[in-house]
Amino acid sequence: MPVSLPAFDLAYDELRARWPESTQERDVPTPYGRTRVHVYGPVDGSPLVLLPGGSATGLAWFANAPALGERCRVHAVDLLGDAGRTERRGTPLKSAHDLTLWLDALLDGLGLAHTHLCGHSYGAWLAARYALHAPRRVDHLVLVDPTQVFAGFRLGYLLRALPTLIRPSEARARAFLAWETAGTHPDEAWQHLYALATTVPGRKLVTGARPRPTDLSMPVLVLLAEHSRAHHAAKVADRARRMLSQGEVAVLPRATHHSLPLTEPKQLNERLLAFLS
Repeated sequence: MPVSLPAFDLAYDELRARWPESTQERDVPTPYGRTRVHVYGPVDGSPLVLLPGGSATGLAWFANAPALGERCRVHAVDLLGDAGRTERRGTPLKSAHDLTLWLDALLDGLGLAHTHLCGHSYGAWLAARYALHAPRRVDHLVLVDPTQVFAGFRLGYLLRALPTLIRPSEARARAFLAWETAGTHPDEAWQHLYALATTVPGRKLVTGARPRPTDLSMPVLVLLAEHSRAHHAAKVADRARRMLSQGEVAVLPRATHHSLPLTEPKQLNERLLAFLS
């Protein structure tokens, strides 16, 4: 299982304190290990599962939870294989199929026969794959600046990210974030946690083939960052509109890939809640 670092744990607890006071922590047993889920909102609210991007942890939705939790029962997940407080023990995590089986077990453990599902970046790729795997369990699907769903990464983005992958360090992660989020000023506590997350030993982010958006059968909302450096927002928007039979696509002004979902959350929250209603 991934090993935590004292500095990461302190940063994790600092960002956890930014969540509403009534937020509950659940450690849900699955065959792949216990999964940490941050739960907020009315017990009778519509269930909404939130999957973060890589290195972000489920805490990344702290700026969205208060608004989303007025109407929804929010379940923000620390991803299996990534930094955070989800354990990796038991059944080995080997493939993207394992991730879908993990989510099956997680929803079962949360008592959710079906849910709204929202993911950002890598979490959006996973959400799209899961929606194809278990369409009857996903009422609405929201993809926030999804990567590896409608298009691949820009070469320039991959080259910038490469040093943080080959020799991860807090300084390299900070430099990468500063480049990608230029002009948006993401929350400092979140940046600190993200940068430390890249250095946690034992991380294993499983990837796989792109899902087939044309096969998605539920309503889908795609929210793209206007200034994303991960891909070209206008081109991805055009492709998403052509590929989705029940799709809404919007470009969020001023946002970058890594500044979402926490920078200017009001526009994201309003779009998401209007879609779910």
